[in-house]
Amino acid sequence: MKRVAVLTTSRADFGHLHWPLVRMRDHPDLDPMLIVTGAHLSPEFGETVGEVEAAGFRVDERVECLLSSDTDVGMAKTIGVASLGLADVLGRMRPDLLLLIADRYEMLAPASVALALRIPMAHIEGGEISEGAIDDAVRHALTKMAHLHLTPTEEARRRVLAMGEESWRVHRTGAPSLDHLREADLPSREDLARRLGLTLDPAPWVVAHHPVTLHDDTVREADALFAALESLEHPIVFCFPNADAGSRRLIRRAEAFCATRDAAGLFVNLPARDYWALLREAAGLVGNSSSGIMETGSLGLPTVNIGMRQQGRTRAANILDCAADAGAIASAMAEAVDPEFRGALAGMENPYGDGRAGARIADALAAAPAREVLLLKRALPLDAHRPAFVHD
Repeated sequence: MKRVAVLTTSRADFGHLHWPLVRMRDHPDLDPMLIVTGAHLSPEFGETVGEVEAAGFRVDERVECLLSSDTDVGMAKTIGVASLGLADVLGRMRPDLLLLIADRYEMLAPASVALALRIPMAHIEGGEISEGAIDDAVRHALTKMAHLHLTPTEEARRRVLAMGEESWRVHRTGAPSLDHLREADLPSREDLARRLGLTLDPAPWVVAHHPVTLHDDTVREADALFAALESLEHPIVFCFPNADAGSRRLIRRAEAFCATRDAAGLFVNLPARDYWALLREAAGLVGNSSSGIMETGSLGLPTVNIGMRQQGRTRAANILDCAADAGAIASAMAEAVDPEFRGALAGMENPYGDGRAGARIADALAAAPAREVLLLKRALPLDAHRPAFVHD
C-alpha cells in the first residue's frame, strides 16, 4: 500500500480534506496518515483536533507550532517552529507521498521539510490566483515544489501547465470542499437554528472576513464592512477569521458588534455540515473568503466579495465584487437580495466542480508512479504549453 501523509492545520483546510481522507481510507491501495498542527491544537481557535477525531479519523502525529501572536513576525516564527517539529515527524514517517492543500503560509514548513527529505509531494488547489494576500505566492511556491497537482478548475490546470509542469502530473479534480454538499447529511433548518442559537427568519447574512496580508494594516478593509453591517436588519453569523496577523483585532470587533445585537453571533468553529447548512439557508455571504468564491456557487448563493484579497480567482455569476467602501458594500448587499438577481442564479454551474473531488484525488494518488519517478522533475521546452498565461 502507498503510505500518504496528510497535513491539516485548521478547521478551514480540514473541511476540504475530509472527503479525500474518507476516500483514501477506503481505497485498497492507500494508507493515509494524518498529521495535525497549527490552529487545530490552539484553544484560542477552538482546539479543533477533537472534531477531527470525532469525525472518525485517527490522528497519527501532532505538531505544536502556532504562536499566540497577532503580528507578521509571529507568522514568520510559526513557520520556523513548524519546520523543526515536522522535520522529526516526517523523518520518522518517511511516507511515499505528502499531501498538502491550498495556500496557507504554514504549508511552507512541511513543503520545505519534505523537499529536504526527498519525500514527493501532492498539492491540492494549485493554479488559483488571489492577488491580495501572501497566500498567492505561497500557492505558487507549493506548485513548483510539488510533484503531483490536483487542481480545482480547468483554468487552474492550465495555469499549472503554463508554470512548466509536465502534463501527466496535473489532474483537474475539482475542489474537495464541494463534496460535503453531495455526500454529507446536512442538519435541517430547525436543527441548525437550535445549534446556532439564532433565528433563521429572516434569512441570515454570513460574514467571512479575513486579514488582508499584503496590507501593512491587515484589517483596514474591515472598517467599511462593519459600517455597512450597522444598518442591516437580517440576523448575522460571523465566522472566525484565519490565524493571520490582525485576526485578534477582527475577533474583538466582531465580539463588540454582536454584544449590541440580539440576532448576531460569532462562531469560533462551525463544523462543515453546519456551515453548508447555514449557506443553504442564508440570504448571502459577505467578506473576502475563498469560501465565498469557491463554494457558494454550488448553492446559487449571492456573495459580496470585498476588496483585493480574492482578486484574480475564477468566479461564477453569483459573485458581486465591490471596493472596501461602506456605501459600495451596502449597495452590493442590496443587489444580492434582490429577487431578480437571486432568481437569475437558479441552475448555475459551479466552475469549482461537481462534488466528486475526493474520489478523484484518491485515485490520482493511488495511480501516481514510484517515488524516484515523481522526484525527477524535468524542464520542459519554453513553448511546451501554449498559450502560456498567468491571468485569464
